[in-house]
Amino acid sequence: MTMSIPADPAVSADPADADYKKTILIVRYGELSLKSKGVRDRYEQILKNNIQQMLDYCGVSYSQVQRDFGRIFVYTEDAGAAAAISRVFGVVSVSWAYVCSSVPEDITSLCAEVGAAYINAGETFAVRARRTGNHDFKSNDIAKECGDAIWTQLEATGKPPAVDLKNPDKEVFVEVRQKLSYVYFDTIKGPGGFPTGTQSKMVVLLSGGIDSPVAAWLMMKRGVEIIPVFIDNEVYGNPIGTEKAIENAKALFRWMPGRKHKIYRIRHGEYMKKMMAAASPKNICLLCKRSMFKTAGAVMIKEHASGIITGSSLGQVASQTAENMLCETYGLNLPLYHPLIAFDKQEIVDIAQKIGTFDISIRSNGEKECLAVPDKPEVKALLTAAVDEEKKMDFDLDELIQKMVDEAEIIEVKF
Repeated sequence: MTMSIPADPAVSADPADADYKKTILIVRYGELSLKSKGVRDRYEQILKNNIQQMLDYCGVSYSQVQRDFGRIFVYTEDAGAAAAISRVFGVVSVSWAYVCSSVPEDITSLCAEVGAAYINAGETFAVRARRTGNHDFKSNDIAKECGDAIWTQLEATGKPPAVDLKNPDKEVFVEVRQKLSYVYFDTIKGPGGFPTGTQSKMVVLLSGGIDSPVAAWLMMKRGVEIIPVFIDNEVYGNPIGTEKAIENAKALFRWMPGRKHKIYRIRHGEYMKKMMAAASPKNICLLCKRSMFKTAGAVMIKEHASGIITGSSLGQVASQTAENMLCETYGLNLPLYHPLIAFDKQEIVDIAQKIGTFDISIRSNGEKECLAVPDKPEVKALLTAAVDEEKKMDFDLDELIQKMVDEAEIIEVKF
């Protein structure tokens, strides 16, 4: 799977040609344009607000963020603006642009000036034009006129011109709208999807590992606000796992700044101790995972959320075989989302590296991540194996889970 994910704005540079002053950015979006008018208006407003929050978080100065049909325009002279906007969920791409009126003479004049400066001697070029609104000319007409104007200007500046419409060295893009037109050369891809906040909140079972942060990010890309829940197995876990889980959560929150976030740290050690004393060793992982789902479900209800996100990838570890996943969730009636279910490990690693969680997740102090894992865990559990094990326990599991949630440490974070 190939996925374009923008880099951290702190290390990204403005890719546009710096020889000419550009004071506007064209922001494009995709799926939300297919919604009904009322839904689309709401989603666009949320996207606009999210862009402003990201710009503020990144310390980018701007004068205005404006909605227009099918586009959002950001008025700024800050070189870091494009990279910052490219990290906003819902943004498909962003481009620095030069602006003029939609009078053909103005468009061709601007193309001649900036296009000829952009195209080097010996390079081929092509003009790509599109229109929105009512005009006395067609897209092909303005493309041809702009191409002629650039050709003439190249000749006048001693650069022998050459056109290649199929595979040019440089492309000049012209977007004509009702009153204003925009000329641009490069685009920076964004993550796409839906703006954060257009879907319900969901709880994510977040660990210090590689997978669950990627699963959370993919659901954030669909417009979900996440509430990370870290299940701390205490004496059976590795202390560095707690640190990594919290850092992973903060790395994810940087993709949706401007909000108050919270992380639940739930101490799971008492359950692990009681469960391990009563259960068959081979079923320990099944019961641990099942308890995590129940605990996340209790947090989901408390937070009025709509689902639980996991980092499960089919067959990756013992608890994620098809038989075991069915056994772990049998009878729970919980809305579980597994966005990584068909991903292989390398695909997950590739995304983790791009979204900024991989280096956190691989940090190690040389100790095992979980001391409770048996030597030979069950990999093909019977449907009712976990339920049958729970029936043998001499404590009230639901009561203990509610107690763990009530006593959870809640870490508040704001970017």
